[in-house]
Amino acid sequence: MPQCEMCGAEQASLTTTKVEGAELQLCENCKGFGTEVRTESTSSASTKYSTSSSGKSSSSSSSSTSSSSSGGSRRRRRDMFDDMDEIAGDYDDRIRQAREADGLSQEDLAKKLNEKASLIRKLERGDILPSDSVRKKLERKLDISLTEGGSDEDAEWSGGGSTTTTLGDVVKRKD
Repeated sequence: MPQCEMCGAEQASLTTTKVEGAELQLCENCKGFGTEVRTESTSSASTKYSTSSSGKSSSSSSSSTSSSSSGGSRRRRRDMFDDMDEIAGDYDDRIRQAREADGLSQEDLAKKLNEKASLIRKLERGDILPSDSVRKKLERKLDISLTEGGSDEDAEWSGGGSTTTTLGDVVKRKD
């Protein structure tokens, strides 16, 4: 026997009711909390949309499944993050050491970069990451690099070859 989605009472017949934007199956006592939805238009619209969306989702999921299962030997697709430089983990130490090696105070460096001294302090404490423009200014002025090479990470994402573990390597079938 179906249950009311609001109070949980078991009823022989429930009414489709719209309550604050959600369509619920409600009993006679609870249907007063919302607006009754006509079943003819809802069922035809629901059938129309559910058929097309389920068709799309199954085709998209099957295509994504097939591409992911056969993609073990392929390289992953390139995206916008591949072209971005990654800030080094010790960027704060690099900035401080280069500034001190040049004999500059935080205020002097800030003036040369046309930035605030508080920004330099925050960068050297590691409180914030430098924006691209500030990073480039620091790299030029202090003759340092604040980015790391991505060769290790690219190898991690390459898909490997014979070292790739698949579900078939792990699962034992019951035949």
